[in-house]
Amino acid sequence: MTRVVATGTFDLLHPGHLYYLEESRRLGDELHVIVARDANVRHKPRPIVPEEQRLALVRALKPVDSARLGDTEDMFRPIEELHPGIITIGCNQHFDERELEAALEARGCGCRVVRIGGFSETPLCSSRRIVDRVCVERCGPH
Repeated sequence: MTRVVATGTFDLLHPGHLYYLEESRRLGDELHVIVARDANVRHKPRPIVPEEQRLALVRALKPVDSARLGDTEDMFRPIEELHPGIITIGCNQHFDERELEAALEARGCGCRVVRIGGFSETPLCSSRRIVDRVCVERCGPH
């Protein structure tokens, strides 16, 4: 049995998120998702949707077998508990696959890291694009 772990913020769910999770699910028998904690999102603007609500939405998605919030102090702790064979990262996540594999190996969590490509079949396939569209259409040009 191959357990896959996908990670992400999942703010303002959109088709890109669903594509990422569907592609992740195709790689194994189970898909477990780690949703980033509000306090841990530092590489982009803070999420608009609170972490508990983002978690509930991700849990409700068909490809997802289980979902949990990440650890506030150690991003590898949930991975150690889940023992995945594969970890997927999204096209816009700021990790180098080889560096992440090496860090996981050093923690005794040897698994393969797979980057899932981007989804661009719809214009609103990123949280940033959704926010920009709302601002333009509801607040005028900025």
